[in-house]
Amino acid sequence: MKRRILLFGTLIVLLMVMTGCTEINVEITEESEGFWNQYIVYPLSWLITYVAETFNENYGLSIIIVTLIIRLAILPLMIKQTRSSKAMQALQPEMAALKEKYSSKDQKTQQKLQKETMELFQKHGVNPLAGCFPLLVQMPILIGFYHAIMRTREIAEHNFLWFDLGEKDPFYLLPIIAGITTFIQQKMMMAGNANQNPQMAMMLWLMPIMIVVFAITFPAALSLYWVVGNLFMIVQTYFIKGPELKEVSGKAGGAKKK
Repeated sequence: MKRRILLFGTLIVLLMVMTGCTEINVEITEESEGFWNQYIVYPLSWLITYVAETFNENYGLSIIIVTLIIRLAILPLMIKQTRSSKAMQALQPEMAALKEKYSSKDQKTQQKLQKETMELFQKHGVNPLAGCFPLLVQMPILIGFYHAIMRTREIAEHNFLWFDLGEKDPFYLLPIIAGITTFIQQKMMMAGNANQNPQMAMMLWLMPIMIVVFAITFPAALSLYWVVGNLFMIVQTYFIKGPELKEVSGKAGGAKKK
């Protein structure tokens, strides 16, 4: 869990660096140079523009549709992440037993612990890093989407519902909704674990707060992307972890009755 928090922190720093230091004020076009521009930012910008033109210059609807396309594209990775998390959770008792067996801090004992832990993973076909891979895939897409929104001139010239896509939400509704949906999605993903692990409980609150802070400062178009993505994740998590969520809900209800 500590490794995941460290990875998450590293990716957040990467997000802040990328959003602040990489041609953010330079319009993205077909002539833009560099791997980042040509293969990530421009394709996303082109896709947003193409879908918007298909729906009568509706760039807000285009962002929603492109967000759903992205989420559907990475859905197999998210399913793999969920399965990996369940497999790791199932191995926790055996891993705890190994740690107790090799509790000594000397180097040879710790090497034996690492060896037997890896053998345990191999025996059950579990990859401890598999749960982080979808996050590594999503972050470049998120950063690329941010650049596509910021650097596509047509988006800033259109509005959607009550807000201008290129400006901050004047009523801060999208940032608040983004934070709430992030909390719900995180709560569902951590079902049954947040109360047992203080680090996970901290992440449950830290992530929504950070999303709200970012959403307040970013254009409303990006907040729209977060809200739609979170809603998709909530539905996705419900169908993937439905039985587990019902079990946790049932235990919580029984505890209240007692």
